[in-house]
Amino acid sequence: MPSLKDSIAPLESDLKAVPPRISVYHDLPFAIMRYDPTDEWELRREIKLLATRLETAGKEVQIIPMSELLWSALDKVHEKDDDEGLEAVIALEKERGYVEAQQQVTTYLSSKVWIPLWDLLTDRLASINPENLVVFLTRVAAMSPAIFHMSMLLDKMHGKTKVPTVLFYPGSIEGTTGLRFMELKDRDALGNYRVKIYG
Repeated sequence: MPSLKDSIAPLESDLKAVPPRISVYHDLPFAIMRYDPTDEWELRREIKLLATRLETAGKEVQIIPMSELLWSALDKVHEKDDDEGLEAVIALEKERGYVEAQQQVTTYLSSKVWIPLWDLLTDRLASINPENLVVFLTRVAAMSPAIFHMSMLLDKMHGKTKVPTVLFYPGSIEGTTGLRFMELKDRDALGNYRVKIYG
C-alpha cells in the first residue's frame, strides 16, 4: 500500500504541469484526491507540504475548508430568515432527532430558496484569478454522514469556474471510480464524478 505522500506525487506532478493536467473537462477543472479517513491528520500535514512545494514552483495555493462553507451557509440562512439557521437546526435535533436536523441542513445547502453550496463555492472562486493558482477543498468530512454529497457539488460546478481545484476526499475506492464517502457501509460507492481521481 503506497504512503499518502506517494499517492499525492502524481497529483503534484499534474498540478505543476503547464497547463495543469488535473482535469478531464476544461469547464470542470476539478480533481479528487482520495485518502483513507483515518489519515486525516497526516493528510493535513501533507497538504501544507504540498502547498509549499507548489508555491516554490511558482504556483499560488488557496485552501478552502468545506467546514467553513458549511458554517457560512448556516449564517447566511439566518441572515435571510431569523427563524432559520444553526439555532433552528439545534432545536429541530432536540425535538425530532439527528436525521431530521441533518435533512434540514441538506435542504439549506441544496435549495435555491436558501444558500446552495455550489453558489457559495462559485462566489468564493469568482474572486480568484485562475492564472497560476490552485484551490484545495479540504475538511470534506464536515459533510458526513449525509449532509451533502460531493458528487452533487461537482455536477453543479460544471461550467461555473476555470480555477483548477482539488477536492480532498475521505473515503474508499472500489474499482477505478467508485468512491464510498467516509467508508460508510450504508453509502453506495458512486462513480459518476466525471473528474480525475488520484489516490
